[in-house]
Amino acid sequence: MKRSIASVCLSGDLRQKIDAASFAGFDGIEIFENDLMLFDESPAVVKQMAEDAGLKIIALQPFRDFEGMPKAKMQKNFDRAERKFDLMEELETDTLLICSNVSPHCIDSLERGVEEFTELAERAGKRRFKLGYEALAWGRYIRDYQQAWNLVKQVDQKNFGIILDSFHIFARGRDLSTISDIPGDRIALIQVADAPQLDMDVLQWSRHFRCFPGQGDFPLVEFMKAVINTGYDGYFSHEIFNDEFRSSPCRPTAVDGMRSMLWLQEEVAKEAPDLAGSRVKPGEYLPPEASVDSIEFIEFAAEGGAKDELIKLLSSLGFAKTHRHRSKEVSLYRQGDVSIVVNEEPDSFAQNYYLVHGVSVCAVAYLTDDAEGMAERAAHFGYRKFESDIDSGELNIPAIKGVGGELVYFVQQSADGTRFFDVDFIAVADSAPSPAVDMRVDHITSGVSESEFLSTSLFYKVLFGLSIAQPQDLIDPYGIVVSRTATSKDKKIRLPFNMSKSWGASTERFREEHKGSGVQHIALNSDDILGLVKRVDQAMILPIPENYYDDLEARFDLEPGLLADLRQYNLMYDQSETGNFIHFYTRAINGIFFEIVQRHKYSNYGEMNAQVRMAAQARLRRARAQK
Repeated sequence: MKRSIASVCLSGDLRQKIDAASFAGFDGIEIFENDLMLFDESPAVVKQMAEDAGLKIIALQPFRDFEGMPKAKMQKNFDRAERKFDLMEELETDTLLICSNVSPHCIDSLERGVEEFTELAERAGKRRFKLGYEALAWGRYIRDYQQAWNLVKQVDQKNFGIILDSFHIFARGRDLSTISDIPGDRIALIQVADAPQLDMDVLQWSRHFRCFPGQGDFPLVEFMKAVINTGYDGYFSHEIFNDEFRSSPCRPTAVDGMRSMLWLQEEVAKEAPDLAGSRVKPGEYLPPEASVDSIEFIEFAAEGGAKDELIKLLSSLGFAKTHRHRSKEVSLYRQGDVSIVVNEEPDSFAQNYYLVHGVSVCAVAYLTDDAEGMAERAAHFGYRKFESDIDSGELNIPAIKGVGGELVYFVQQSADGTRFFDVDFIAVADSAPSPAVDMRVDHITSGVSESEFLSTSLFYKVLFGLSIAQPQDLIDPYGIVVSRTATSKDKKIRLPFNMSKSWGASTERFREEHKGSGVQHIALNSDDILGLVKRVDQAMILPIPENYYDDLEARFDLEPGLLADLRQYNLMYDQSETGNFIHFYTRAINGIFFEIVQRHKYSNYGEMNAQVRMAAQARLRRARAQK
């Protein structure tokens, strides 16, 4: 598969965009006309820059509002085209991309369009150039690829082909049936873009919300299979208009673009190996499949008074120190099937993380049946491996950098039931959680910046093979928090991630206190939440206003005894058509807080209660600030 990216996808000037595309490993780049117009070097210099970067300039785009204009304007349009051909010669590119006319002056005449494009193709052919024609979803008269193909077919010039852009196709519906009628050699270019499903003006949707494959909701695997079946063997290129990409550093964006291409190729290979295999270049391969089963441990970086505060909270929740590391200043606290590591090791990654972020989650470990395969998969998608110092006899656990810069460990599942702490840790005599509670990790929520939001969804989907839910708005008293959740099929792994554009909202308050993105919220599942909450130091539980319980009583028909317990212990409640949900939150330490949940045939997250929680946290923060 030959991979390209349009310069419009990336922030910066043309030099930076070319550098980023090359750094990410793309084979080609489409030069967007505005990028060239704003650049302060000649087209010949741009050509040389691309050549030095190992990139082919695969197209100049877009040429707008050509066909069907009043006769008085058509000569000017042909003159414009000749100027573009001159520019293409300087750039040493052979393809001009033309989009369907959106001008209110355009005339609805297929016959005129065929005549004008035939002449334009003949002019381009004299200079050995190709033309690609794309139907914009908001075009004046030609708005879908079936209409565009009808025009291209009637023009019947070998150097005049159709551009198939997944956004414009899916924005008009999901009908891919006509693609099979198009010979592969009549397709000038394939442009691949994803997007969330939104009910809005299609032009605004296109200009602001396109994203890389895997970050949205379009059935791109179906699109790719249909295209490959035509025999097309040209470039697959990203053309993404997105506000987040325009405000983010261009190199990481380009790398995410390459990851999305690799992921898409892998997904096609799973469904149609014969098709995908024929598009894998020599030396390329498909990575090991994603295989993460559950969360093995959560590691905190902490020391001094901050560590004492964390240990006090963990102890109140029933955790006990059960093990210490054989060679490092690292302790293990356990309750049920939850393992929390507290790392105080000097001159370590954890200490460096603590110096930047304060007490924080510096690593999350995932249990897998193929740890080396997951490390190989991560490398294939360009995620950086982390090398740690280990002593003889200790586990060599593969790790990469994850969301917010914390480590992601891949712990090999043992056939004999041996756990990581059986090898690297020594049991602490007569120490066990008391009383023992059946507890497990329910979900781990990260707070990220707006510019990291789409990248985080790609990380979980590409590397872990998780499903990404639709974005959901949570109402904070100081703004909107947008949340998505990455989930494994069996729901053993649930990883919500939140972002906000509002500086005062919960996620941004956390990022300010934490000095960056990272794990904000750890939810633990207990089968006896009432028994547990009665043993917890109530000073550590987030206080919930009485008004919440008055509203709860009005909304749900609850047993008086349960309602009394909810009020007394600051427990919150929600129910769905299938079950119910009881949960409480702890007070935060450096912006990080725990949640204890009890599910009864309930699969959501108590979203209705999120605004109450965020308001309560904001109230406590204001109270601390006033002291």
